[in-house]
Amino acid sequence: MLVYIARRILYMIPTLIIISVISFIIIQLPPGDYLTSYIAQLSETGESVDEAVIASLKKRYGLDQPMYIQYFMWINGVLHGDFGQSFEWNKPVSELIWERLALTMAVSLFSLIFTYVVAIPIGIYSATHQYSIGDYFFTFVGFLGLATPNFLLALVLMFLFYKYFGLSVGGLFSPEFVEAPWSWAKVIDMMNHMWIPVIVIGTAGTCGLIRVMRGCLLDELRKQYVVTARAKGVGERKLLFKYPVRVAVNPIISTIGWTLPSIVSGATITAIVLSLPTTGPLLLRSLMSQDMYLAGSFILLLATLTVIGTLISDILLAWLDPRIRYEKEAA
Repeated sequence: MLVYIARRILYMIPTLIIISVISFIIIQLPPGDYLTSYIAQLSETGESVDEAVIASLKKRYGLDQPMYIQYFMWINGVLHGDFGQSFEWNKPVSELIWERLALTMAVSLFSLIFTYVVAIPIGIYSATHQYSIGDYFFTFVGFLGLATPNFLLALVLMFLFYKYFGLSVGGLFSPEFVEAPWSWAKVIDMMNHMWIPVIVIGTAGTCGLIRVMRGCLLDELRKQYVVTARAKGVGERKLLFKYPVRVAVNPIISTIGWTLPSIVSGATITAIVLSLPTTGPLLLRSLMSQDMYLAGSFILLLATLTVIGTLISDILLAWLDPRIRYEKEAA
């Protein structure tokens, strides 16, 4: 197993290099650059920019250099902990990312916990009570949740709470705490506002995992080793959780590969609808404005987390399922 992990870590290096190159090229594909977009915005308002100022800005940000030189300037800074300067915000990229990362991870982790805590028990119940009223009910709710976009659910909840209760459920803080320094009162206020984003973001994932858990567990319950264990008198609860559930949870464990980047990126459209101060809207804005250092750093961060998440899920699968072997046993 240690040899496999070491080999996978070595594979991560060229993978991340290729991803960084591709992501940088994709960001550069639209015509123009950030200064082009900035000048167009000023032109729409009737303002003009001095050509000397434009040339100075291009030289400052390296936009007058070929693409490959811009890439090497950026990746060299990344290797030294400097992700570059955001054109639009005129602030270091690392500062912009980290100041929103804590809130993003809080929302995403609570949503993830909500998803697993709700989905796995319901999936087990639906599989062990197939075609019961409860199974039909959860199947209906599952398909409804999968068919409803998160942002639409957010809009519906915002309308209902405002119309019937006079409450605004947007944002993570009350108006008096938005600019206030961190304190226990601010943390409590955040927790009071957290449940709406958690439910909205976690609904689709919960409904999807319910269907996955139900289907995988039904497949396992029909296998011969389950029938044999029952014939030998193994208790139903012990049989269920020691063997079929342990195998049926494998597809859910394998989703960790894309769970880590989702924790950082957040649900972008839902975050915009609910006015959440997370990293998702910042990533969208950087892509729209062609802020290449900010967008490129985001994409590289998400790719790194995807590769790490895939490695973690493989290790967990090998630990949970003894049938999986990644290296030959010594003769």
